[in-house]
Amino acid sequence: MDSSTVPPLRKYLFTFLRIAIGWHFLYEGIAKIFTPNWSSASYLLNSSGPLGSIFRAMAENQFVVYLVDYANIFGLIIIGFALFIGIYSRIAAIAGAALLFLFYISNPPFTVNPIGYGVEGHYLIVNKNLLELITLVVLAALPKTWFYSLENIWQSKPEANITNVAEVPRKENHYLNPKAIDRRNLIKNLISIPLLGGFVYSVARNCGWGSHEEKHLRNQVNGTDGYSGATVKAVRQLDISELKKPISSGMIKGRELGRLICGGNLISGFAHSRDLIYVSNFLKNYFTTEKVIDTFKLCEASGINTTAIGAKKMEMSILQKYWKQGGKIQWLAPVYPEEKDYKSIIDLATDNGAMGVMLIGNLGDKWAREGKFDLINNVVEYAKSKGVIAGVAGHELVTFQGLEENRIEADFYMKTLHDTSYWSWRDNEPKEKMIIDNYAVDNYWASKPQETVDFMESLSKPWIAFKVLAAGAFHPKQGFKFVFENGADFACVGMFDFQVVEDANILNEILDDGQFMRKRNWMA
Repeated sequence: MDSSTVPPLRKYLFTFLRIAIGWHFLYEGIAKIFTPNWSSASYLLNSSGPLGSIFRAMAENQFVVYLVDYANIFGLIIIGFALFIGIYSRIAAIAGAALLFLFYISNPPFTVNPIGYGVEGHYLIVNKNLLELITLVVLAALPKTWFYSLENIWQSKPEANITNVAEVPRKENHYLNPKAIDRRNLIKNLISIPLLGGFVYSVARNCGWGSHEEKHLRNQVNGTDGYSGATVKAVRQLDISELKKPISSGMIKGRELGRLICGGNLISGFAHSRDLIYVSNFLKNYFTTEKVIDTFKLCEASGINTTAIGAKKMEMSILQKYWKQGGKIQWLAPVYPEEKDYKSIIDLATDNGAMGVMLIGNLGDKWAREGKFDLINNVVEYAKSKGVIAGVAGHELVTFQGLEENRIEADFYMKTLHDTSYWSWRDNEPKEKMIIDNYAVDNYWASKPQETVDFMESLSKPWIAFKVLAAGAFHPKQGFKFVFENGADFACVGMFDFQVVEDANILNEILDDGQFMRKRNWMA
């Protein structure tokens, strides 16, 4: 089948298939340029399959990683651009297939991948790299005339000497050289040009290159910014090089903890997201194993040396993997013990590297309400016998008042604290419900903040505050300042990787500010 017999619809389909793959390659390359500290090292380190040892050895050589990074970035950009606009498309398709083959064999899906942190689903033998590789091989095998492309323009120029055209006035000469390109075909072969403009616009928007005209127009509409509201915008991710200094730390029973602790709800895929039912699923998809590890790396570099993620199989496997890579982050494990067998979960946490254990807040409140302080004491004392620090968490002030009355010798307390000046706090709503009974409403986590501050001021026990941002309703500048000025020794905060450096800088600014006024002495 020559080009003249190829149905137009088929030519359009092949062309758009080539353009789509070109867009994917091109954007992947450009996105890596704008991703701070992007490196192929983690991908190489986690290589498996028959060539896994070779790729892992490459990751151990910094110069080799440097070369691989640049080869990846510029290889993707060059291949993508060529496929997108249609120049040297056969060479580009073969090169793209070769690059995808390297991606495929570095992490071949020869076994079923684990459930829980997969971003794109589950693969066995066939994954997206293999599918795109096969597609590029097919495109490379097709004749160039089966596509609309720029290379078809210069290959279709009229020959210098035309012998089959009668020497008559041009307007009467209707027999044109079959290799001459007409205006209609010229437009068809330039089909990718308007799409290239769309690509540039998309990259600009995703990389934060705003339109001054758009901003001006928004400001003219009654002074209203269409982006304002309850949702906080992340304007730009701070690079680790922009960290002013690591955060300060405190001591609990000989253990040094950064004043900020990396919370576990976001990483574990749980958030107090009210009626936004898609958020938990988004978190599970965002926080892949590698993303969690990257977050831990940023935390450690920022002085946030402790995380409070749950004692569950997936979370523990990520910690073990991170520690094997040389990470040192400490694990303060919230535990959810059973009444008849409170030891097993503590054993599980401490045997897998936890340096501290705390009774999770829901159980702390529940058992305190039921008067089971002997059970709480058993949890605390058994954790201490395992050689780790032991604490109790809770949302309610009466929980900690009960702990003190019953002389529970916990090493630390973990209590909710936040201001009430946030958008979803309802002054006129009764607060007689305990927090654990209020999840259906889900709009307050510290119903008596001032009473909490006053009570904690009377204690000499280290205190970790949590829910300090009211589940994202407060900016860290306000939330951190409130809890540390009002007596908390530490703050446990859920953080995305792109928030870690900014959070550390904010805390340093607050604590170093000459106007910082703390009532309670540091107890850690």
